[in-house]
Amino acid sequence: MTYPLIVLPFLAVTVVVTALSARRPGFGRRMRASAVAAAALFVLTAVFDNVMIAAGLFTYPAEHLSGIRIGLAPIEDFSYPLCAAFGVPAVAALLPDRRTA
Repeated sequence: MTYPLIVLPFLAVTVVVTALSARRPGFGRRMRASAVAAAALFVLTAVFDNVMIAAGLFTYPAEHLSGIRIGLAPIEDFSYPLCAAFGVPAVAALLPDRRTA
């Protein structure tokens, strides 16, 4: 189960940064937008990962996976785009506003 362990630091950073951004204005709006982006990225990841795996472009050693799959794609593949959907807007919210700086 190597890949699930690799995901943990990305998940932890995303949770911490998102929590820190909760005090910034527009948190609810940002979370709704992130949820929409996450849903789109989830669908795109499901489609394209399954196509690429089915085409034989890459494989994953079963002993390094959690065993949970969506089609042919391991669940671990979905973590990075989903972390990005929430983490990137949170980091942007934490950066100083360049218009007032």
